Amino acid sequence: MNRIHLVLSVVLFLFFSSCSVSSKNYNPDKKYPKEKLQQDYTLLKNILETKHPSIYWYTSKDSMDFYFDKYYKQIEDSMTELRFGWRILAPLTEKLHCGHTSFGMSKAYNKWVDNKIFPSFPLFMKIWGDTMVLSGNLNHKDSVLKRGMIITSINGIKPPELINTMFGYMTEDGISNNINYIRLSTNFPYYHRVVYGLRRQYDVTYKDSTGAEKSIRLPLYEPTIDTSKKNKSAPARQLSRAERKKRNRENDHALAIDIVNNTALITLNSFSGNTLRGFFRRSFKRIKNDNINNVVLDIRSNGGGKINLSTLLTKYVTRKPFRIADSATVAAGSLKPYTKYIKGKFWNNLALLFLTKKKSDGRRHFGYWEHKTFYAKKTNHFGGDLYILTNGPTFSASTLLCNDLKGQPGITLVGEEAGGGWHGNNGVMIPDITLPNTHLRVRLPLVRLVQFNHVPKDGHGVMPDIYVPPNYDALMKGVDKKMEVVMELIKKKTVDR
Repeated sequence: MNRIHLVLSVVLFLFFSSCSVSSKNYNPDKKYPKEKLQQDYTLLKNILETKHPSIYWYTSKDSMDFYFDKYYKQIEDSMTELRFGWRILAPLTEKLHCGHTSFGMSKAYNKWVDNKIFPSFPLFMKIWGDTMVLSGNLNHKDSVLKRGMIITSINGIKPPELINTMFGYMTEDGISNNINYIRLSTNFPYYHRVVYGLRRQYDVTYKDSTGAEKSIRLPLYEPTIDTSKKNKSAPARQLSRAERKKRNRENDHALAIDIVNNTALITLNSFSGNTLRGFFRRSFKRIKNDNINNVVLDIRSNGGGKINLSTLLTKYVTRKPFRIADSATVAAGSLKPYTKYIKGKFWNNLALLFLTKKKSDGRRHFGYWEHKTFYAKKTNHFGGDLYILTNGPTFSASTLLCNDLKGQPGITLVGEEAGGGWHGNNGVMIPDITLPNTHLRVRLPLVRLVQFNHVPKDGHGVMPDIYVPPNYDALMKGVDKKMEVVMELIKKKTVDR
């Protein structure tokens, strides 16, 4: 027994030591030989061609063959992990037009980059259509460029070309690029850096308060640590990645009651986590007990999660029976011969084997999602006026909810086109592929889900019933225009009753 304990102790010591060393000694400038990059690329190509359920859904096989060949040829020399990911894998995965198929950096890179601030292009933008409006400036001493100014070019490149170029490195369902406008608006400096690289100076043209176009040369933003002042107090402890995830989960859902307008606001940023069932139960119980007639469901930042939780919420508010999918199919009955490169290998293979069945169309079907009918809850069901706020990040499981509820009496979708495909999307099981040499990761959705009573496959996301686009005046005033529109509808209905 003592020998077993000794062996276990040695193994655990070596394991944790190797983890620690690999994280501390990670070198982002390490270049991988061309041959190793080609091996990773070829492996990824083979997995996508045989295991992805919708590789040719929006891009024909001939076109995908062209892109596979194109990016393979662009591996002309050794590359760093970052360059290989953004120059080769990002534009390749974008060509599938599947929002669940995207590349990610290695775990070692993510540990190394955690809490670091990098030099970057200094301006944040709010972007919609072909418009770029300055929303923030990292160079705080800049007295010229102010929030709200319209930017007309960066280094001679006009907004339409800038936006379209960066979109070429960002995934989306079909042609529903609304999610990418939000991504660029959230962190324009990051995407500009990884797509265009860094420069010591940037030539920016903008419109001043009179509408006249002017130019300015901006320096690269380089973060510095201010050591001129001694801080006598102890520095604030940085939250660990696990602590940040926990805090984010706690902020993923909230209920607020507006007694004056007899309205409940449910903010729901995810369909993940173990606390949502209780949250739904408590929320709709209170809504019923308080005799609330109006509910606003804000899922503008809801990127999806567990389908069973999305379905549960739908049951609380639906006015009729519903299903999730007209079809749910997979490309293969197992992950072989690539099992060892795919996360959750055992359970995913088990699910593919026992939960799917091959049918006459040659594909394996997830019968449960195709045939199961769901009904409205009898306890604490809400049948009043429901307003659902949508936007580009309304994605995946959120799109399933929108599809099932859209068009039902008393239910109104307000906002912008959802980022998730309205006809259908890929997901349900989404393990990571880990490439053996670079350790870059690519998400691999295993199930193609065509929505219940699906619309034609035109590449769009779920459309709102009332379209509320980005508004310049609202941006400048810090007003939530979509919420404002909903509250006006509620007040008008209250007066008319």
